[in-house]
Amino acid sequence: MAPKDKGKKEAPRPAAPSQPAKQILNWPAFTPLRPQSDLALEEVLPNQILTIPNLWTSTLCRNYVSLLSSLSLTTTPGKPKRGEALRVNDRFQVDDPAFAERLWSQTALKELVTGAAEVGTLALTDAQRTELWGGEVVGLNPNIRIYRYTKGQFFDQHYDDSNNVTFPGAPPVRACTTWTLLLYLTSPATGCVGGETVFYPKPPKKKSKEPVPEPVIVGLDVGMALLHRHGADCMLHEGREVTEGEKWVIRSDLCVKR
Repeated sequence: MAPKDKGKKEAPRPAAPSQPAKQILNWPAFTPLRPQSDLALEEVLPNQILTIPNLWTSTLCRNYVSLLSSLSLTTTPGKPKRGEALRVNDRFQVDDPAFAERLWSQTALKELVTGAAEVGTLALTDAQRTELWGGEVVGLNPNIRIYRYTKGQFFDQHYDDSNNVTFPGAPPVRACTTWTLLLYLTSPATGCVGGETVFYPKPPKKKSKEPVPEPVIVGLDVGMALLHRHGADCMLHEGREVTEGEKWVIRSDLCVKR
């Protein structure tokens, strides 16, 4: 759950009759991919914001944009409910455990997050990783969200909530989400201008003489994965307005056992 004493929260997932919860898409194969040895978890803000540059190649991103452009997307309402952030974009969501597992295990994401391979610049012990991710990571949220932002669309300042998830199995695995995962498919290199994700560190107390910290701006980069904490530890953040082109994002979340 997002902090109660701060800003607005992400609107709940809308129910869309045209998007069945169990609909399965014909997702393209994850090819080509860069060698795992070329990838790394990079700290933007310690314990809060991490990136994985080039998790997907530009060719793979282009293939996915081609598929996603054919979907029937739903434009979010222009007037949010009280307490929800204003978001203007087009979206599609589907519950697809198989795709979530593929995204987790068929890319270098699992190895980078769990430390199963000696890759990346973020050297952590097992205990430090457990603390960082908020528990034992079991995979990605099977609820996959597709976002398209066209010229003039944006996501106002908000917090991402944590959600409970149940992974199928015998027995089922009870989990909760702790980090947001955003995979960018477009960038200025593809004609998208604007759309940066901006984080606002907590300002100092009123009587403090400390300066107000500068916003942390994460620009779009084709194939880059952005991970940031959510729930109780979520930072206030926004998706800036797109001024040219289209911003395409695949969204999921890291899940830990509960």
